[in-house]
Amino acid sequence: MEVSPRVLGKASKIISLALPKGTEKLCELCQKTAHLQCTKCRVTFYCDAEHQQADWVGIHERICQMLVTIRSPTLLSLQQAGCIQSQLVKAELIEMCRLVAQSKLSEGKHQEALPAAQFCLRCSKDVHGPRSVQMVPAYLLLAEANMGMGNLAWAAELLSQAEWAALKSSDHVVHQRLHRCLGRLHTATGNLEAALFNFANDIYFASEEYGLDSTVTRGGYFLMANVYAKLGGLPIVRSLYSEVAQTWHCHLTKLLDTHLQNVQSPDTELEPYDEAQRVEVDEMLRTMLEFEQNDSRKDSAQIALVAHCLAMLWFLAGDSLKALGFGNTALQASQLIPNHDLTEPIQGLLQLLHTSR
Repeated sequence: MEVSPRVLGKASKIISLALPKGTEKLCELCQKTAHLQCTKCRVTFYCDAEHQQADWVGIHERICQMLVTIRSPTLLSLQQAGCIQSQLVKAELIEMCRLVAQSKLSEGKHQEALPAAQFCLRCSKDVHGPRSVQMVPAYLLLAEANMGMGNLAWAAELLSQAEWAALKSSDHVVHQRLHRCLGRLHTATGNLEAALFNFANDIYFASEEYGLDSTVTRGGYFLMANVYAKLGGLPIVRSLYSEVAQTWHCHLTKLLDTHLQNVQSPDTELEPYDEAQRVEVDEMLRTMLEFEQNDSRKDSAQIALVAHCLAMLWFLAGDSLKALGFGNTALQASQLIPNHDLTEPIQGLLQLLHTSR
């Protein structure tokens, strides 16, 4: 049976005679002269069908009708109460676009993240003003999307604007996220010393906000290790990866224990990460596992630790096939070490997986 293609919204040609004299509509994505408009909200415009479809997939499908509220002037909207309501809707749109963009970025869908990130920035300017520190998250989202697409010059410009806005802030989280994004940019451009400097600041601000042993802080360790790998500093890479793996193992073990305690109460079962977060953590742990497996030293204890992390991650996500695969890898590595302390927990997890199938 043939499956019908998904309809990506609908657009119609703009009737120029229906517009006020001297009015020109611009494309939602590229700001060039628009020739099409969304047939649902009729307040969003595009230069061509390609940009209309890209915006629909990226964010417009979710916010189409909300845009009518803020883009259709009425007598009420021009009054104080209407202005307040419009600002509330924009604040809701900012958060929605931020979450959508962040989710797509975590999944590596940089092109799809672009419309949500762009609208988040545009709306943030309307609500907070172009120089506000509250603009920083929107700048970072758009910069990250552009980095993923290879638009490094534009990403650098966005991060420069984010740095100026962040000067007014003493918020550790703002500075931590900014330095992480700057570190990624310098890694992409090959300026590895600058990357290390920014990741060091990322780690500092994260440890001040979350603590040295938090998974957020260890994320900075992981990114710094990747830079040292490019520089050939393998002993430093091993040391940093070890710290990251230990923290994640403790964290996932606690999540697993909580999950098993609540297993008899379906309403309280733990959902530790959404899909985008799992993809990000999975990629990080797989990178470390691959490094250990390809390392000439073949540290069985470290292989067992990281593979056990992956097994717990996917057990909690409900993917028993992946959990079994990583669990077996962990068990094989742990059994190479006499009386290894992870052998019993790994065997316990594998037994859980076998009995639940």
